[in-house]
Amino acid sequence: MLSRFIAQRIRHAQGNSFASVIHKIAVASIAIGLAAAIISFLIMQGFQAAVKDKIYSFSNHLLITRFTMNNSVEEQPFDYRIELYKNPQQFPFVTHVQEYAHKAGLVKTDDEVLGIVFKGVGQSFNTESFNPNLLEGRFIHFSDSAYANEVVISKVIADKINAKVGDQLTIHFFQNPPRFRRLVVVGIYETNLSDYFDSKVILGDIGLVQRLNDWAPHEAGGLEIQVNLNHFNTLSLWREDFSAYAEYAHEAIFNNPEIDNPQLAYWGALYDYQFNFDRAALESAARQIGDSMDYDLYIETVRDKYIQVFEWLDLIKRQVKILLVIILVVVCVNMISVILILVMERTPMVGILKAMGAKNQLVRNVFLQSGINLIGRGLVWGNAIGLGLCFLQYKFKFIALNPHDYYMEYVPVQWGWDTVLILNAIVFGTVLTVLLLPTLYISRINPIQAIRFD
Repeated sequence: MLSRFIAQRIRHAQGNSFASVIHKIAVASIAIGLAAAIISFLIMQGFQAAVKDKIYSFSNHLLITRFTMNNSVEEQPFDYRIELYKNPQQFPFVTHVQEYAHKAGLVKTDDEVLGIVFKGVGQSFNTESFNPNLLEGRFIHFSDSAYANEVVISKVIADKINAKVGDQLTIHFFQNPPRFRRLVVVGIYETNLSDYFDSKVILGDIGLVQRLNDWAPHEAGGLEIQVNLNHFNTLSLWREDFSAYAEYAHEAIFNNPEIDNPQLAYWGALYDYQFNFDRAALESAARQIGDSMDYDLYIETVRDKYIQVFEWLDLIKRQVKILLVIILVVVCVNMISVILILVMERTPMVGILKAMGAKNQLVRNVFLQSGINLIGRGLVWGNAIGLGLCFLQYKFKFIALNPHDYYMEYVPVQWGWDTVLILNAIVFGTVLTVLLLPTLYISRINPIQAIRFD
C-alpha cells in the first residue's frame, strides 16, 4: 500500500529529530499503561483466587442445613444420608460432599480461657484441599469404632493459649449439664482469615459432637458441597442469571406501590445488572440441588454466608476497572498529541501529496499507519514488561504482604491469558479509534498554504 510505504519512509527518515523523541514517548506511554493494566488485573485475579480458595477449603461452595428460625451457632440435626450424599454423580457439577457440625465451647488452660467454635468433620472431609493451610503436624486420624480425641487448631489460637503440636487441650462445651473433653493437638493451620476462621474455629471429629448432643451416627448439622465451576457455560449461565434477575426485579418493582414510575425503575434496574460468573454458577447449582431436597432443608452459597468478603473482592475488581479507564484516557490523550504533532511537522508533505492528487483518505492512512506502528511497538513492550514483572513475582515472591491485613504473605499472581488478550485488544481498539480524531484535521489543510507552511 502507498500509505504504508510513505509511513515507513517517514519513520526511517526521522533519525534523532523531535518527532523521534515524541514517538518514543508515545511508545513508552502505551507500554507503561498496558504493563500497569496487565499487572493490576493478574494480581487482582490472584488475590481474589487466593482468598476464595481459603474460604472454599474451609466451607466449600454450598451449605445445606436444616431450616430453623433460631440464630444459634449449633445447627439442628438431620439425617445427612440424603440422595445428594449417596449419589452425588446425579449432579455433574458436584465434585465432593461432606458432613459437618458445630458446637460452641471454651478452651481452658492454666493461664487462658478462650471461646471457640468446635467444627466436627468426618472421614469424608476433603483433606486435599485443606492441607495447604496446615503449618505444622497433620490432620485428624479418624477411628471406625469411636471418635478421635484429636484436634487441629489455628496458629492464632495456638499463640493465644501457648499451645503446640502434641499438647493436650481441655475444651468445655456449652450444654446442660456442661461437659468437657481432653483432646490432643495434632496440627496447626493458618488461613489468615482471622475474623471468620482462625480466631475461633477448631477442627475435630464429628463423632464427638454426635456423642455430646446424643445424635445418631448418621446425623449432622449440615452438608458442605464442592462444585466444579468450570462445568458451567458462561453464555448459558448469563442467560439464566439475567432472566432470574429480570424476573425478580420486575416482581419487586411493580408490586411496590411507593414507586411512581415502575417502568422507568425497572429499566434502571436492568441497566444496573452486573454479571458475576462465580455467583451465577453457585446460584444455578443451588437451585438445581434445592429442587431435589426436602422442604425442611435449606441451601445457601458460601458467598451469601461470607458476603462481606466477596463484596470486598468485587469492590477491588471495580477499582481495577476504574484504573484501566484512567490508563486508557492517559494513553489516548498522549496518542492524540503525538499524531497532531506529527501532522503539524509534516504539513508541507501533506500539501505536496494533496497537490499531486492524493485524496484525504490516503493522507489520513499515512498517519494512521504511523499510529498503528506506535501502538504495536507499545503493546510489545507493554506485554514484555507486564508479563515479565508478573513472572518474577510469581517465581520469586519478592513483594511481601502483611498476612493479617491482606490474608496472604505475598502478592499473588494468577495467569489468565484470556485476560491478557482482552487487555491488548481493548488498548489497541480504543487507541486506534481515538487516532481517527486528529487525522480529521488533515481534510482541512489547504495544499497551497501547507506548501508555504513554515
